[in-house]
Amino acid sequence: MNNTIEDIREFKGPTVNMTASSQKVIGYILDASSVFLLVIVMMSLGCTLQLSELRKYFLKPREIGIALLAQYGIMPLSAFSLGYILNLSSIESLAILICGCCPGGNISNILTLAIKGDINLSILMTICSTVLALGMMPLLLYIYCLGLNLGPLYKNVPFVKILISLTITLIPCLLGAFLNFKRPQYSRGFIKVGGILGMVFVVVVIVLSFFYLKSNVFKIFSPKMIGVSLLLPFFGYVLGYAMASIFQLHEQARRSICMETGCQNVQLCTAILKIAFDAEVIGVYFMFPLLYILSQVLQGLALILVFRIQDKIKAKAIAKSYLGDDNMKENLNTTDTSC
Repeated sequence: MNNTIEDIREFKGPTVNMTASSQKVIGYILDASSVFLLVIVMMSLGCTLQLSELRKYFLKPREIGIALLAQYGIMPLSAFSLGYILNLSSIESLAILICGCCPGGNISNILTLAIKGDINLSILMTICSTVLALGMMPLLLYIYCLGLNLGPLYKNVPFVKILISLTITLIPCLLGAFLNFKRPQYSRGFIKVGGILGMVFVVVVIVLSFFYLKSNVFKIFSPKMIGVSLLLPFFGYVLGYAMASIFQLHEQARRSICMETGCQNVQLCTAILKIAFDAEVIGVYFMFPLLYILSQVLQGLALILVFRIQDKIKAKAIAKSYLGDDNMKENLNTTDTSC
């Protein structure tokens, strides 16, 4: 860790001027808001866990296994490939890779419900990927960082801090699950309140980020970073659905895996980038998850429209088939009567 700033100077993104006391205060509030948002989201996620559903899928783990393979196979590899192909800087590639290695986010549960997927499978996938992230995320980061050739920056990837952040993340999730098991009536209320508070703190984090970064915030909207934020969830959605189709899962499971693969836990990603890394190292790139969430939601809404159209076409085809069968039966009855 000697000569940290000097070694990283050529690798880091645009820095933030931390000399003003007001800037420091905003930074501290932003850190606290990011953590509080993550706690709310993870506790709400724990409150959705149903032990009966958990038992059912653990007895038949095929769907969960395929979903986790998609989550930790497709997304990290896609993030690594985009950083390599687009020739991104070291810190840009690292920020994208961390986002790609994160577990699934709770937005996938909402989108799964909207596309008539298997909501119980979606919730369980989110929880399982979050628990496995404790081991998978540091491991995948270690492996892919070797391939990115980060140079001196590699020595300053805070694997221990990332591991601590993931461990802390599981605590509110477990508390939510315990609350749902002991007092399910309270957990339903917390989910509603948590949803409102979550939206409020999302706005707070975005606004504070703009004040914190000032004019530097627009550097995150470079053509390459916008391109990555569009392509990464797209690959997740398409390849997740394709993998589920290859393994011949039923349509509801395919849709759930599609959404779960493309939707990352951006709250966790933001917290890791903002808290685990020094401001001089990460620069403006802790804002990338906010760019990513905008893209994943817009593409998710587009997928809702696509699946709704698909369902209508199927419904019409089934109705036409039934109508044809009824006409055939009527003709047979007419023929029997005439005979």
